Amino acid sequence: MSADRLHPGDRVALRPPSDILATLDGGGALEGTLFMPEMLASFGRVFTVAKRVEKVCDTICPVGSRRMQGVVFLENQRCDGAGHGGCQAACRLYWKESWLALMAPNALPPRPPGEAAVAKLRELAAANARNRQDAGLFRCQATEMRRASTPLSVWDVRQYVREAQSGNVSWGTMLRITLLRALAWELLAKARRPAGMLPRPRHVNVAAWARPGRLDLQPGDWVEVRSAAEIAATLDAKNMNKGLYFSAPEMATECGKQFQVRRRISRIIEESTGRMLTFKNDCIELEGPLCRGDRSHGRWFCAREIYPYWREAWLKRVAAPPAAETSLVERVGVNA
Repeated sequence: MSADRLHPGDRVALRPPSDILATLDGGGALEGTLFMPEMLASFGRVFTVAKRVEKVCDTICPVGSRRMQGVVFLENQRCDGAGHGGCQAACRLYWKESWLALMAPNALPPRPPGEAAVAKLRELAAANARNRQDAGLFRCQATEMRRASTPLSVWDVRQYVREAQSGNVSWGTMLRITLLRALAWELLAKARRPAGMLPRPRHVNVAAWARPGRLDLQPGDWVEVRSAAEIAATLDAKNMNKGLYFSAPEMATECGKQFQVRRRISRIIEESTGRMLTFKNDCIELEGPLCRGDRSHGRWFCAREIYPYWREAWLKRVAAPPAAETSLVERVGVNA
């Protein structure tokens, strides 16, 4: 099978469970990429390829980029955490091309396999969702990403060419970002002058941080992202508020904009260890803002589209726009 067979816009469906099972090793993975329990619900459906996964960002120290091959993202497909203790990270799922079949433009969805056909695949996926040496730790595509990829230098220009050749981005977008932003930011980083930092006051009194009243935001509420100056007043010298990092390059672009609350986040799996982390303070996910990979030092063009996490102190409640949709409140689960 050609590593470049699938491209953005292609229609695909999962291959039969027996075909997928035949590709997996004893750890439930193909070339390091796990087939997870959350993926079983996708049988009998047709999806559209969103992007080829030519590279992804590595959020484990040291932060950088990793090269992946033979993997795609599908539109509206994220992990719902059902097989991983209710993790709310909502990561995009990695799909190996070997698990997918190309569908004709007007082809009907395949018939879903029966439970007997899925049983062995379900058993293998469930068994490998936990660390075999420590059942208290989880294994998922995010925790195993380094095993499924290879290091990639930010100065390897081939990665940027691949993004355009694959159809992930246009040549114009690729050239604009690499020449007008990425090159300048990487040179600043080499000079240890990071770009995109918030204009924080010279003297930050931690005890006097701005602490707006509790909003108790719920899914469907409307908010406006506070100004950069207001947010900066809530941050310590490490750009954190109670341990939550404000990623200024990606998040400061949303200041002054209005969004609907997607949900409150209470637990996610730590990618470096597989531990389930429980948030002690408010953590909000908004509908709309995503890390697009076009303002990410060292990780340009990553397609993971991670949801940023927001403190209530960085938001203020506003009235819903007159024509606002209310369907978000009724949404169930993560996968569309």
